[in-house]
Amino acid sequence: MIRIGVDFGGTKIEAAALDGEGAITARLRAPNPGDYGRAITAVADLVARVEQAAGARAEQVGVGMPGSISPRTGLIRNANSVWLNGEHFGADLEAALLRPVRLANDANCLALSEAADGAGAGARVVFAAILGTGCGGGVVVDGRLIEGRNGVAGEWGHSPMPWSTPEEHPGPACWCGRRGCLETWISGPAFEADYGAELKAPEIMARARTGDATAQAAFARYVDRLGRALAVVVDLIDPDVIVLGGGMSNVAELYARLPDALAPHVFADGVDTPIRQAVHGDSSGVRGAAWLWPLPAP
Repeated sequence: MIRIGVDFGGTKIEAAALDGEGAITARLRAPNPGDYGRAITAVADLVARVEQAAGARAEQVGVGMPGSISPRTGLIRNANSVWLNGEHFGADLEAALLRPVRLANDANCLALSEAADGAGAGARVVFAAILGTGCGGGVVVDGRLIEGRNGVAGEWGHSPMPWSTPEEHPGPACWCGRRGCLETWISGPAFEADYGAELKAPEIMARARTGDATAQAAFARYVDRLGRALAVVVDLIDPDVIVLGGGMSNVAELYARLPDALAPHVFADGVDTPIRQAVHGDSSGVRGAAWLWPLPAP
């Protein structure tokens, strides 16, 4: 008996088979073709191949994706892969896979995976943030994913930067049509843009570690902004643990510096919320998608 999860990313699609203990027994990746019809075919092909490698077939498939599903229309909305928006993605995947499919936002899948057996294991309330090409969040309470009445619980990346400075107002333009969204300040590309040169985040951090003042200043601004953004999460739901995923979560210095950046903005006389890196790394998305379904009874 296996679960199948699919991580439907903007540049790649990954499918994986998980056994009853949550261990990955087979996984495959392919480029996302960036075209709706061909992407549906790519998912069906990957699922068939990963099931063949695992030697078993799943009764259902879970899929993590950008954006969310409108509870009113059933259509995809808010996806930064904008060609997904307005599509009956779940129904079309079910037709291609010939079985039930559950969809969830990719940050929700990160939260579910890490709450199940990762950095949030054993915690009652887990908030997980993706700090990657984009920026998103997910909430799990008592092992259950919280999606909300309107299906947007955890859509943290498209709220404004709190306690913004005059220099931060009105903020960079966001693909969603607003300005100053958290995604424009604390995603990986936002960090790179703030540094102001054609360098990727790991290169900027390498410079910061060797004493480059410009890189160190950019990282200090990043930590301050992320601390302010997470302080609002603590004020709102006061999670037992905050888990970070995505490329920026690999910056080791974040975990030493974020608590002091967060604490002054929280409406409390003390803050000891642990901030941890996702245990399962880039596997959390596909694992969380698989966890959207319970394991079938033997």
